[in-house]
Amino acid sequence: MRVHIACIGRLKNGPERTLFDRYADRIGKAGRSVSIGPLSVSELAESRAQRDDDRKAEEARALLAAMPSGAVIIALDETGKTRSSTSFCEDLVRLRDAGTADVAFVIGGPDGHGPALLKAARLSLALGPMTWPHQIARVLVAEQIYRAITIASGHPYHRA
Repeated sequence: MRVHIACIGRLKNGPERTLFDRYADRIGKAGRSVSIGPLSVSELAESRAQRDDDRKAEEARALLAAMPSGAVIIALDETGKTRSSTSFCEDLVRLRDAGTADVAFVIGGPDGHGPALLKAARLSLALGPMTWPHQIARVLVAEQIYRAITIASGHPYHRA
């Protein structure tokens, strides 16, 4: 099952990029044994529309267009469900075992997601009750995908 992250905003060079790249590399290597990965990323520009509703709608259209056809969409949203790492792993394994070819984690812009994207998402997932900058959210998602792979493979990385 291929894994995608589609996001509004670009990750510049720096510590967040270094950490993200480390997890992306680990996903590519460790994921082979459990048929999860590799990871690809689509970075899209923030909308310049004046109204926030217009920005969200424009960004939702761009994000949806950037995903592979038929991908299961998981929207990262502050109002989404919180999951334990183990539950998150179970969700990914269930998708893989159901024959899902592509899963896409979607990170919106500063205004959040437009209704079209939230409607298309199979799941809205929160990274806790706090709001995170998209750079950190991207690192957290990559780390949790890697953690899920290690849980699925029985690797000792996850010690809960």
